[in-house]
Amino acid sequence: MWNQRYSTETYAYGIEPNDFLVSMLDKLPAGKVLCLGDGEGRNSVWLAEQGFDVTAVDLSEVGLAKANKLAKSRGVNITTAHQDLADFDIGVEQWDVIVSIFCHLPPTSRADVHRRCKMGLRQGGMLLLEAYTPLQLEYKTGGPATADMMMNVQSLSDEFIGMEFLHLQERIREVIEGKFHNGTGAVVQMLGKKSE
Repeated sequence: MWNQRYSTETYAYGIEPNDFLVSMLDKLPAGKVLCLGDGEGRNSVWLAEQGFDVTAVDLSEVGLAKANKLAKSRGVNITTAHQDLADFDIGVEQWDVIVSIFCHLPPTSRADVHRRCKMGLRQGGMLLLEAYTPLQLEYKTGGPATADMMMNVQSLSDEFIGMEFLHLQERIREVIEGKFHNGTGAVVQMLGKKSE
């Protein structure tokens, strides 16, 4: 599915970074960033432009090829990893920031990835996430077709127990990101800090 979605000349979700990510930039510690399911690279390339050492992991080699093309056009470098997140070695205390923007996974896989993300952050490291909530099914402006692939404040509180939440809220906002995220959307936004 993802190779097909990314197989056009245009960028499926645009080339501009996610609004929530941009709004939280000044709260993120400098250093190594891991971008989960970053597709065509709009967020990882922008983070590289801000001076971060960025690795983008995605299931689609087509998307990652476009991410590298975008990085080259902007004069920055990113590291890409073509791998399923279920198998990707996030490591232990490897990252200063982990970014998950509309990275929707099946519930059991998501809980495991989120557990490994917490382990993969250094002390004081941050995890920034934006995802659709089940309410998004009423808006139909992007995201998965089933509620179990979505997240909310409760599920994130459970999956990231022990983290310090600097920001955690559900809201309705305009999500204008290319062809596939286009219109009013129901989202959950999180910025969590590893403090234990």
